[in-house]
Amino acid sequence: MRYPCDNVLAFRMPATEGDLRDLFVRLYNPDNATVAYVEKVGGYVGGPGAPGSAMFNFGRNHGFTLGVLSALYIRTELITPQQWQKRLSLGTSKGMKPTEWKNKLKAEAQRRFPDMTVTLYTADALLILEATK
Repeated sequence: MRYPCDNVLAFRMPATEGDLRDLFVRLYNPDNATVAYVEKVGGYVGGPGAPGSAMFNFGRNHGFTLGVLSALYIRTELITPQQWQKRLSLGTSKGMKPTEWKNKLKAEAQRRFPDMTVTLYTADALLILEATK
């Protein structure tokens, strides 16, 4: 499905909780049926040897994101990485280095959204949007 790029916005995850809240407040339109598609993730972060604090912070940030969306009454749909990647026939990252996989996802997002500037920070979000249509 093609989207006019003036209707699709993709942002790098803001650096602070306040910045994230402010972004959601700016984007939310109560007169429009705003829906947030959020990746449903597990607790594994960073690979072998990653500190427990990385997993804790990741989970905390995920929970904060869901909390802000709820507080703003924004309908939220969760989708697992396996679901959106399967819907788009992307295969799996098995046997690939993480950098190779991320570059594959970025290239696919660029192919599907040729009028947008796609980055490694926004590729997954764009592909999740594509998979939900």
